[in-house]
Amino acid sequence: MALEDTLLTESRNPRSEAIDTLDALGIVTLMNDEDMAAVRAVGAEAAAIAKAVDWAADRFRRGGRLIYVGAGTSGRLGVLDASECPPTFGTPPGMVVGLIAGGPAALTRAIEGAEDRPEQGAADVAGLDVGDRDLVVGIATSGRTPYVLGAVREARSRNAATVGIACNRPSLLGREVDLEIAPIVGPEVIAGSTRLKAGTVTKLILNTITTGAMVRIGKTLGNRMIDLQPANEKLRIRSRRMLRELAGIDDARAAEILDGCGGKLKPALVAALAEVPPDEAIALLDAHGGKVREAVIARTGVDPR
Repeated sequence: MALEDTLLTESRNPRSEAIDTLDALGIVTLMNDEDMAAVRAVGAEAAAIAKAVDWAADRFRRGGRLIYVGAGTSGRLGVLDASECPPTFGTPPGMVVGLIAGGPAALTRAIEGAEDRPEQGAADVAGLDVGDRDLVVGIATSGRTPYVLGAVREARSRNAATVGIACNRPSLLGREVDLEIAPIVGPEVIAGSTRLKAGTVTKLILNTITTGAMVRIGKTLGNRMIDLQPANEKLRIRSRRMLRELAGIDDARAAEILDGCGGKLKPALVAALAEVPPDEAIALLDAHGGKVREAVIARTGVDPR
């Protein structure tokens, strides 16, 4: 029996065997029903995902990185999540990195055979000089993609922490990593089309890992993104608006405080909420792990809710 015959993600879904006889509404309804299973599958892996969040946050605090590795859809989703962190959380581009089999060209077209090269996965990880402060997350729906397996083996040899995300259990990837996340979504609506439910759970998990880790290291105050970099007028206006709303000050005062903090919202928030000058605001942030809430409480004894 071929390995593909034993993979749940490659099997046929009895609920969609007559999908080609349905009208558009029937297809939409069927796919929506199946997608509900994706959300439940992620929930079943909550404890493992939470551990990955804590591992990522710990690496960030130590100056390390989160590195996604995948092929095809899995690789594209990793690169997408990594590329959205700088504009969302003000992170440097190298803090969250996405590696995809076949390189950048594989983001828009299939690169035949790229995923079958474990040596290239290892070389790509080595090329980033991965070390013990980094977290490498291998993404492979099947749990057996050679490129990803080569990458996580190289990462472990360099003492990096490793996580594997697959939609089959047991899997080769699960055996190779320190932490396995295995949302079992079952057969796809179109057999083997793992850009569907498998792609959905992957996107949900990656969203949760990066968002959770960024919250843990102080990139938000409540549910607001506060580590904005004033790169354009839209972000400068947003920073001023949030400072007005969160600190209860007028626009002129918000502009004055932001100017004194080099346009950066986090120290401006501490300066406004704790009523301290910019240099003291920066020192308070440094002393409290970059967390605005903790910095303000330490200075005033008041929680800025």
